[in-house]
Amino acid sequence: MNLEKTIRLTNLFDFYESLLTEKQKSYMALYYEDDLSLGEIAEQFAVSRQAVYDNIRRTEKVLEDYENKLRLYEKYIKRQVYFEKLRIFSEQNHLCELKEILEQLESIE
Repeated sequence: MNLEKTIRLTNLFDFYESLLTEKQKSYMALYYEDDLSLGEIAEQFAVSRQAVYDNIRRTEKVLEDYENKLRLYEKYIKRQVYFEKLRIFSEQNHLCELKEILEQLESIE
């Protein structure tokens, strides 16, 4: 799995973890945060490696579905970009740019 996908899924997990079942939370935390292999997780839960794999893939889809509907992660990323611009412009005393960025921030739902 590529690094970009891993980072995205880890972030989606952070945003939507409370909406998952306990089993989904456990498998995802062990796989993405603790970096355990499918076999190690399967051993801990006394299930097959395939069962762990299937659960993780289904949970990844659930997380993407939540993001497609709620857009919390997307809005977070947009806000971070604007906050960084605010920091830069505030250090340089660019008042017009600051006002524009504040308006853009306010427009994010």
